[in-house]
Amino acid sequence: MVSLSVNGSPHRIEADPATPLLYVLRDELALNGAKYGCGLGQCGSCTVVVDGEAVLSCMVPVMLLEGREITTIEGLGTIDEPGPLQEAFIELQAAQCGYCIPGMMMSAHALLRRNAQPSEEEIREALAINLCRCGTHLRILAAIRRAGELMRAASLPATDQGSAG
Repeated sequence: MVSLSVNGSPHRIEADPATPLLYVLRDELALNGAKYGCGLGQCGSCTVVVDGEAVLSCMVPVMLLEGREITTIEGLGTIDEPGPLQEAFIELQAAQCGYCIPGMMMSAHALLRRNAQPSEEEIREALAINLCRCGTHLRILAAIRRAGELMRAASLPATDQGSAG
């Protein structure tokens, strides 16, 4: 039995402790935002945030996550109440096929928690683990800058914005 805190909610999961977090999120908790891409930690489509840091959920066994806070794309907002990142991605039409976008957003979320006004270089560095084959990189970069603007305009602490709790 493994105890996890995901998007502010506690969960007790019957899983082999070596099971990658991605499988528990998708198969046990029905949180399908994080995607299975390569399964090798090379594409970033499975990115979630653990204690404020972007983490490749396909590579992290759940046994390492007890007592830590896990945030998935579902924790950033809802369809009816999207968070700033989701608003910005929608506004700037930053998604093409959309497969990589949850991972991109989670990497951006970790960055914007630390720095709501990142430089272009900081954004690119934060997204270095995320691959997009569709070619919307420039719109993604613009959406992250826009999300930072939305966060600053709302004068909310970056760590609390859009959390579905």
